[in-house]
Amino acid sequence: MKIAVIGSGAIGGLVAGYLKHRKEDVFLVGRRKSVEAITKDGLHISGTRGNIDVRVDAFHKLDRKADLVILAMKTQDLEKFLKDNLFYLKDAIVLTTQNGIQADKILANHIHKDNIISSIVMFGATYLEPNNITHNFEGKWIIGRPFIKNDRGVREIQQVLNNICQVIISDDILAMKWLKVFVNANNCLPAILGKSMQDTFKHLEACRISIAIWKEGLELTRRTGTKLVSLPDFPLERLEKLTSLPLDEAAKIFSGIMINLSRQPLYGSILQSIQRNRPSEIDYINGEFVNLAKGFGLRAPLNKKLVDLVRKVERTKKFLSPLELAQETREFLK
Repeated sequence: MKIAVIGSGAIGGLVAGYLKHRKEDVFLVGRRKSVEAITKDGLHISGTRGNIDVRVDAFHKLDRKADLVILAMKTQDLEKFLKDNLFYLKDAIVLTTQNGIQADKILANHIHKDNIISSIVMFGATYLEPNNITHNFEGKWIIGRPFIKNDRGVREIQQVLNNICQVIISDDILAMKWLKVFVNANNCLPAILGKSMQDTFKHLEACRISIAIWKEGLELTRRTGTKLVSLPDFPLERLEKLTSLPLDEAAKIFSGIMINLSRQPLYGSILQSIQRNRPSEIDYINGEFVNLAKGFGLRAPLNKKLVDLVRKVERTKKFLSPLELAQETREFLK
């Protein structure tokens, strides 16, 4: 199977590197700066599996067909890529990896729904330099058909991707993706502070905000009838139990989880985009709660505030202090 990985950031680079390391027929498509560095010096992966140096064919545009196309760019970049490269995608199986729930809907406007497989990435990686990626922690890769029942094609993709990590097939991928929105929703706080996950969540006030984000999201999903399904290693019951505890108690538990998530400094996807002067995917994470509320005539004031703060950081390149963040969100934690 010929595999194309589109996007040379943290997830795209990690996936392409590991697939090539396992002798799969894979090539990478990314931004020119990354492609030049990877072509010249190869791709270096460090972290939880040690150090791996691998040579991957890399190109700055898609100019050939593949059997499997793994889309590893941000959701906001999907539309243009699809319009520009439809010829090379129409006969392929296309796998989405984006956070949020919009990627599959965008893709379905361009290619046949039978060719789409959705996925949830539960492992963590950090993009350090154009050809330098840290694999922060292990995790499963969940795949499933978003529009039709799972079939032999899904199982074939599972077999290929099982070469680099454990892959699980879900029969309700959309409900799982909604729960993944909760998992990603605290990434906005390191982005607002300009700090690693570990440095951010050693502050109990940031952890209090995270629990409040989850409480607001859970209330919205209950009121709108939005289904949530447990993820491997992140059961829905954990979310419900934490949010049912007194805020200070829940914040302490959350802090202990987050500061021990990775030995290496872990930077969320939103902050990584800001650091590279790229638009972040905040609209497809916390913004999902805001849009869900709007669609039912409801409000998500805390998540709306956090979306606005991330956008302000993107514009000004000025991060807030923990005290400033606490002041900006205090009214939502009462």
